[in-house]
Amino acid sequence: MIVPQYWAEGRLQHRTRGRQVTVRRFGWSDLSLEDAQALADARTREAFERVLAGEALPRREARRPYNGSEGVPIREEIVAREGDSVITRNAYGARCLNTPRALFVDIDFHDPGPDRALRWGCRVPLLMLAAGIGGAAGSWLVGLLATGIALALGAWIARRIHAARRNRDGGPAAAADRRIEAFVRQHPAWRLRQYATPAGVRLLALHRGFDPREQEVATCFAALGADPVYALMCVRQRCFRARVSPKPWRIGIERHIRPRPGTWPIDPARMPERRRWIEDYERRAEGFAACRYVRTLGEGAADPAIDAVRALHDALCRAERTLPLA
Repeated sequence: MIVPQYWAEGRLQHRTRGRQVTVRRFGWSDLSLEDAQALADARTREAFERVLAGEALPRREARRPYNGSEGVPIREEIVAREGDSVITRNAYGARCLNTPRALFVDIDFHDPGPDRALRWGCRVPLLMLAAGIGGAAGSWLVGLLATGIALALGAWIARRIHAARRNRDGGPAAAADRRIEAFVRQHPAWRLRQYATPAGVRLLALHRGFDPREQEVATCFAALGADPVYALMCVRQRCFRARVSPKPWRIGIERHIRPRPGTWPIDPARMPERRRWIEDYERRAEGFAACRYVRTLGEGAADPAIDAVRALHDALCRAERTLPLA
């Protein structure tokens, strides 16, 4: 995991036979801006030579803070460092805990709606009825109207049946709990700490540290139904991550972090504007929690190093306080 303090960009151009080739690459460093620029220049030179040799490479790296970036470290303001964990401020202003070994699992409650079999199982009888009505009336217009009604009514019936099944089974939260409990039964040596989030569940594995590239991590994510984008970014960024302060729009802040976009670093002249936004955000965030502790499962003993990350996470999230989730 790398969350650099300094960023720079290198640029090289070449014109041949009336065609101009421009290649840009980022560099980063925890030592100095000059060190970041040296890396940017070296990465630019390497990419430039490969492009001139005919390799199909992107001419410019996207300026992305975290989500979607590949081959480039997390590009966010560093708020604090605690051991090997780094607390950053993300592109919309919330604080995030980034840790190279403490396995966090994010599970979002997502209802995909009725499956294909249910949708067509409800539609087909109605479409057959609509075809019969159209034939009896001897009018293609009546048949078309009946078909439209059949499709709409079939979709409504499918949604109602799906909702009834979901409520009978306890909804997405109960389904997530069943997956978690099944996983722990199959892995009794694990120790999982479960939290409720505004839109799902968060888990922290306490029994040992993990490398995000381990097969066991991928197996865990798949079994528990982890958010696929989160799972991908853990591998790309070589770290696990948990949001530890509220999302701004959930605490009454409609205005985006200033300046926009919030990708780090920003123009020093705009820092006062950014600081004012952050002061307002942090003041409002005091009354909210990012997640709430629910329970601990499994028989494994907690690893002291991971438990230290747990203590930091719980304090930052206000996980054991009775505050509204945001």
